[in-house]
Parts: sequence; C-alpha cells; structure tokens
Amino acid sequence: MNFDNSQPIWMQIYELILSRIASSEWAEGERIPSVRELGATLVVNPNTVMRTYERLTEENLIFNRRGIGYFVAEDAQHRAAAIARERFITEQLPQLFAKMKSIGITAEEILTLYNDYNNENK
Repeated sequence: MNFDNSQPIWMQIYELILSRIASSEWAEGERIPSVRELGATLVVNPNTVMRTYERLTEENLIFNRRGIGYFVAEDAQHRAAAIARERFITEQLPQLFAKMKSIGITAEEILTLYNDYNNENK
C-alpha cells in the first residue's frame, strides 16, 4: 500500500479495512489478519495497526476473541457502508463540488456522465 502524507497512516489503514468490510471482501464472522500480520503485510509498525483496530472495535465493526484473533462483527458490512457513505458526503463531496464550480462543470453534466458510466458498467 502506498501511503499519502495528507492523512495519518492509521486512518488510511482504517479506510482500507472499512472498504474491505463494506464490499464483503472481509465477510461478517470472518477472522481478519492479526495486528502483526497486517503490520508486516503493509510494512508498518504494529502499534499503528493496533490503533486502527481499536477504532474499528469502538465502532463495532470488528471484535476480538481473546487468544484467537480479530473478526468482522455481525452487520458490519451495513455499518461500514454507512460510515463510508457519510464520510464521502461530508468530506469528499464538498471538495468535488468546489472543484466543479471552479472549472464550470454543471450538475447536469455530472448526471449525464454518471448515467453513461452506469450504462457502460452494468
């Protein structure tokens, strides 16, 4: 994974895991990589991964079975998708709208492009 300097590494790992849960790549009830395993895979300090896992645990997206490992929580896919959606709406859309306004792209143009994209990717 290539990390971006604009956001803390633990938050980028959080976004990665959130995406994997929301897309069911990591299914509910499935064991996920240990803190050390994921740290080694991503080449980051395990403490960084632990911070991410603590946040995901607080949000009831994963849970720890002592001595066994971390697992994706029940109904985590739905909650992860809702969190990702809310973050997109509050963080990314305002930036997109500002960019659209600055270069003169209208909502109608975006709707046409979006519909074309959906038709091509059925």
